[in-house]
Amino acid sequence: MPHTTAFTLSAVRVEVSALWRLAWPMLIGQLATVGMAVADVAMSGHASAEELAAVSLGASIWSIILVSVLGIMMAINSIVAHEFGAERLARVPHIVRQSLWKGFAVGLAGCALANLATVVFDHLYLSAAVNAKASLFVHIISTGLPAFAAYRALYGYSTSINQTKPVMVIALGALALNVLVNWLLIYGHWGLPEMGGVGCAVATSVSMWAMLAAMLAWIRYAPAYRATYPFTHWEWPHWPELSGMLRLGLPIGVTYFAEASAFGVISLLVARYGVVQVSAHQIALNFSSVVFMVPLTFGIALVTRVGHAVGEGNLRRARFVSWVGVALSLTAAVVSAAGIALFRHQIAAAYTSDPAVRELAAQLLLFAALFQLSDATQVATSCAIRGYKVTRQPMLIQLLAFWGFSLPLGYVLGLAPAGLPWAPDAPMAATGFWIGLVLGLTVAAVLLTWYLNRLSLRRMHGAHAAPAAAPRRQAGA
Repeated sequence: MPHTTAFTLSAVRVEVSALWRLAWPMLIGQLATVGMAVADVAMSGHASAEELAAVSLGASIWSIILVSVLGIMMAINSIVAHEFGAERLARVPHIVRQSLWKGFAVGLAGCALANLATVVFDHLYLSAAVNAKASLFVHIISTGLPAFAAYRALYGYSTSINQTKPVMVIALGALALNVLVNWLLIYGHWGLPEMGGVGCAVATSVSMWAMLAAMLAWIRYAPAYRATYPFTHWEWPHWPELSGMLRLGLPIGVTYFAEASAFGVISLLVARYGVVQVSAHQIALNFSSVVFMVPLTFGIALVTRVGHAVGEGNLRRARFVSWVGVALSLTAAVVSAAGIALFRHQIAAAYTSDPAVRELAAQLLLFAALFQLSDATQVATSCAIRGYKVTRQPMLIQLLAFWGFSLPLGYVLGLAPAGLPWAPDAPMAATGFWIGLVLGLTVAAVLLTWYLNRLSLRRMHGAHAAPAAAPRRQAGA
């Protein structure tokens, strides 16, 4: 492949086509995975407002831990992509085996942390029934975390060698299983106990273990994995490899934590305003997470495409791929923003039959539509940066945007604490927090765009200065 890529219309079309071929199976898989959370909220919402509140609060803890684990496990994506691009296929099996060890350890740690975090419910303005159900939801669903972390290790391996259709098929199967078990356990069909929202937790945990088993079977029998098959022999944990993965993955986990925790903490703070506020907030947040899968999937594809280019030592193409991916994500964001704004009332009605919850959720969905452009930009740019195996700077930017800007502003607007001259006269509740989220995402998008431009130019000019050494140095950077 030539080591120059011009920004011509023809070249852009070719790259968009390549990104789309890689991304579309992952997009369906990601939507199916998030569909499990949507099914949990929607099906529990039609049971009762109390069940929806319990699931919403439990999900606020669960989602923070889940995406943090996902972020830590994403290190394998860029590592394998670099090795694959550099045609060092013999290294890949060892990386996968070590990533599985890492996955089980991270999953167990996440499980313990999720269970400890339920003490937060004791300090909120919750009824005893909602507190007990939310805590039990977390205790049960967390048992799926070790399987989820190991699955994401295999997911990253598969997508980084351009095998994305398995994750689509497996996720669709898991969604079907999750909906079936939800239906059985939430409402007590076929003689099974009527567990309400807690049944969602059982269904999700079962589905995660089923996804891991299916992925292991697919890798075992599909010919596409033969050249890099990781299960030829047993291998104990290798600390130098694991420590390298953690150095790369922990900043991604912290980055995901910064964003998810901002949303999760808001859910907990909004809880003081009652079931209607917290349920409407969760509906808007839940649907936003579905829409977010589109730019996130393009971002995961960008990690692979940029990683392959960097592994080859083709830094000009890496920059080209990065900006095409960002533009594609923004285009999708314009479409999704328009759709949310136009159909916000119908979206809210699909989640709940409570009129008060529907009306407030429709208002909050306007904010969800507004931040689509910033959200798509920040996820695409941060993933392109990770394709260069750079993770610390996106972490710092996300921490600044969400914890240094978004949450403080949302706290002031949402709670209107006494003694602050710039606070509103009355608390804006969930609306105030969503204003903070929109502005926080905008800060992240601007800073990450600036950094991606700076990083890609610096790497490209560095490759021109030392062309002979560039491929090996960039692949291991």
